[in-house]
Formats: sequence, C-alpha cells, structure tokens
Amino acid sequence: MKKAHYLLLIISSFILNSCSVYNFTGTGKIDAKTYQVNFFQNNADLIEPGIDRTFTLTLQDLIQNQTNLNLVKNGGDLTYEGEIVDYRISPMTATADQQASQNRLKIRINVRFTNKNKESDDFEKVFEFYYDYPANQQLTGATKDTALKDIFERITQDIFNESLAKW
Repeated sequence: MKKAHYLLLIISSFILNSCSVYNFTGTGKIDAKTYQVNFFQNNADLIEPGIDRTFTLTLQDLIQNQTNLNLVKNGGDLTYEGEIVDYRISPMTATADQQASQNRLKIRINVRFTNKNKESDDFEKVFEFYYDYPANQQLTGATKDTALKDIFERITQDIFNESLAKW
C-alpha cells in the first residue's frame, strides 16, 4: 500500500510538471508579458459601420482570455495590427427559377503580427471566413449579429493559433 502511494506521487509530479510547459490553450511558453491590438481600419469596398471596432475588441478579448498577457495601448511585446480588406455578400446557390436560395457573407482581414522578443515569429497574412444564410433573410439584426460573431470568432482564433499557438 505504501508503494502505491509513492507511485501515485511520482506519476502526479510528472503530470503537473508537464503542464507547466504546455497549457490548455496550446500556447506553450510565451516569451512576452504584454500585447497591444491596434485599431483594425475598415478598408473594404463595402463599408459596414462598426465592424472595425467589433473585430478589434474581439481579438483583444480572445488573447486576454486565453493567455496571461497584459493588454497595453502602446509598446507591447506583441503587436497586432492590420485592416479589414474585404466585406462581401454573394449569392451561393440558386433555385430552379434562377433565384438565389442562399447568400454568403465573407470577410477578409490582413494582419501584421510583430514579436519584439522573437522577430522570427513576425508575419503578415490574410485571414478570412464566411457565413451562409438564407437568401430570403436580410443581413440585418440577429442574422448580421450571428454572422459577424461566427466569422470573427473563427478569424481571431486562426490569428491566435498562427501567432501564439503555432498550429
């Protein structure tokens, strides 16, 4: 019985030790203490008011919730900046009488990531995602809110994975 306690203690110490190197968000050890997310200007041909602010705040919140980094206004160890380059609504599928039965909202965002402590991690990359909705609905109200939430969740998670999780 005494040997079982020692064995359990040894196994527990290995498990706890390995968690200090890798955490549940998949980031591993981050060699930074602060981050900043600059305002993502909306430079798309079709301007939807407010999505630039919403995206900037969504990215800030995701990093804040998944790391122990501190958000700063300037001089951050990690810097995220860029612009919304495309906001497009397109018909996707047609019915037998040549009318759209489904539309797609697609958003593309150009991101520049800078790591002061490890310049090899720097990148500039375009991230995009889409949301399909029935053509008989207007992209307003709850439909628009759901579309933007789904698109921004996916894009911000992709940015996080590319910059910090290295997936």
